[in-house]
Amino acid sequence: MLTPTLRYHPSVIAQAFATLGELNPGRVYLGVGTGEAMNETPATGDVFPDRKERRMRLAEAIELISLLWREERVDFEGEYYRTSRATIYDRPQVPVPIYVAASGPLAAKLAGRVGDGFICTSGKNPQLYLDLLEKVEEGAALAGRDASQIRRNIEIKVAYDRDRDYAMESCNWWAALALKPEQKEGIEDPIEMERLADANLENAHTRFIVSDDPQEVVARIEPYLELGFQDLVVHGPGNDQRRFLEQFTTDVLPLLRKRADDYA
Repeated sequence: MLTPTLRYHPSVIAQAFATLGELNPGRVYLGVGTGEAMNETPATGDVFPDRKERRMRLAEAIELISLLWREERVDFEGEYYRTSRATIYDRPQVPVPIYVAASGPLAAKLAGRVGDGFICTSGKNPQLYLDLLEKVEEGAALAGRDASQIRRNIEIKVAYDRDRDYAMESCNWWAALALKPEQKEGIEDPIEMERLADANLENAHTRFIVSDDPQEVVARIEPYLELGFQDLVVHGPGNDQRRFLEQFTTDVLPLLRKRADDYA
């Protein structure tokens, strides 16, 4: 999951993921989004664009990447990117799907228009997911596409541990996720983000499913299965990832697979 618009030129991403696609045919997808100020601007020194420009840059970047994967030489004259007889030498024989991340309606429509998949994250107002999926379908209809062919991918935030207190404390690593959009949008300095996150530790757990009960974890993931999400990417927040993975795969994953089979 990356932003192929500011730090990374779309042509560079096209080359990199084409090579990955050749090395791992059918096992790679490119996830793209409009980015965050803290990740994009420190490396470039550029002013972080507004939402509209970021979305337009992303749409143009997807168009250019797709052209480079299909055509031998690409002359491209966009508003933000230009190429002259550009080429990449490892065009993948098995197409690399492009998944578009969206947290708002216009980005979700973009996912419906041009994406092979749609990405979002868990822990928000349930109505938001209904609204976003509706916009994905709307975008697909405008482009004459079948929305049922667009994969639904969601990052599920799970703080699971057999010690519930440990699970709760592990969320502190990701306290910034619990900040409201208006609190963190446009922040470029990671030190300032850390300061805000530390001041918000009491809310750090609110974006996560926090539990020591495998059945509870599965029950709280099930609403996303009901919405039709097919690809679940589990985010464990703690610093000890081995501990999380061993416990989650032993205790939760078998139950989750059984439940997911009911929606397949």
